[in-house]
Amino acid sequence: MLRPILNGLLDLVAPVCCPGCDHALEWGERGFCSACAPLLDRLPPGPALYAFGGPLADAVRRFKYASRLDLVEPLAALLVHAAPLHAGKVDAVVPLPLHPSRLRERGFDQTALLAAPLAAALGVPLDTRRLRRIRPTPPQASLAEAQREANVRGAFEATRDETRRRVLLLDDVRTTGATLRSAAGPLHRAGASQVRLMALAGVVEGRLPVARGSHL
Repeated sequence: MLRPILNGLLDLVAPVCCPGCDHALEWGERGFCSACAPLLDRLPPGPALYAFGGPLADAVRRFKYASRLDLVEPLAALLVHAAPLHAGKVDAVVPLPLHPSRLRERGFDQTALLAAPLAAALGVPLDTRRLRRIRPTPPQASLAEAQREANVRGAFEATRDETRRRVLLLDDVRTTGATLRSAAGPLHRAGASQVRLMALAGVVEGRLPVARGSHL
């Protein structure tokens, strides 16, 4: 009873904005607005949940590059909605880590922030120490497809864990899958019996909804 009242008071002080268009939502509304929500392009079953484009791409860019941490909740809610697909099948959620230099530059690890509500929904630990990025790499999207495997080869190392062997490896945006595959190898070598891959969004040619306008 108290939570709705507090949410209502917060809406008055700092109106909640749509992650996609950044316009204030109607009273009590959460998540993407009625104009942006239909433009979220849900993908067939696979590692990525949505096509990276339109309002979702705007939201992810705003979150990552404009430090809009208020967007963690609505973006993570999309992951939590898909959590039942992995329920009872994983022992830990491992976010794909940033290199320490990138973490210092950005000030937060966007994938770890998104992973926390997902781990809570699955009732398993969020493990941010098991996987480390040991060398910095240019963003995958800036490279030709042939260069992407080489770019992330040997970029990760993992700590051995024989107890939580079924891992859900999470990324925010999947480009070709090279980064997730590069990170899965060390996890397997460090004791993981299964590594399930998951990303909020994926770059898919021909499936990019028209954006309502980027705010970055």
